[in-house]
Amino acid sequence: MDVIKEFFKRDRFSNLVGIELLEVKQGYACAKLKIEPHHLNGFRVVQGGVLFTLADVVCAAASNSEGELAVSISASIHYIKSGREGTTLFAEGKRTCANTKLSSYDIVISNDNDEKLASFQGLVYHKKTTLEEVIRLHPD
Repeated sequence: MDVIKEFFKRDRFSNLVGIELLEVKQGYACAKLKIEPHHLNGFRVVQGGVLFTLADVVCAAASNSEGELAVSISASIHYIKSGREGTTLFAEGKRTCANTKLSSYDIVISNDNDEKLASFQGLVYHKKTTLEEVIRLHPD
């Protein structure tokens, strides 16, 4: 998990949003996000892009969990329930199928009352580059 944590320290956007990776293991990741006023839209509920970003980060962590660079080629999300300020959101993602080039992941976002807010599906392409090579070739 050290390489994954180092890699995601470089993800400036997810850090700006406030996403915290909690666990990453082979084909699996989970993260949390405390909802603040800047995460809300005009209706004063969590903006959809925040939910998508949280799920996308979990998909990226799970798909890169073996140290090989994986990039998203397709993603979709279904919004089920609105998120509110003052809550903490959790996203948990698992690999559902894989071959040498492609893997798919299902991510579920829930709140701290264990209510399901969104369902995300991601498809990633596995490159022949390691995360360590990416970090070395593209230092901050």
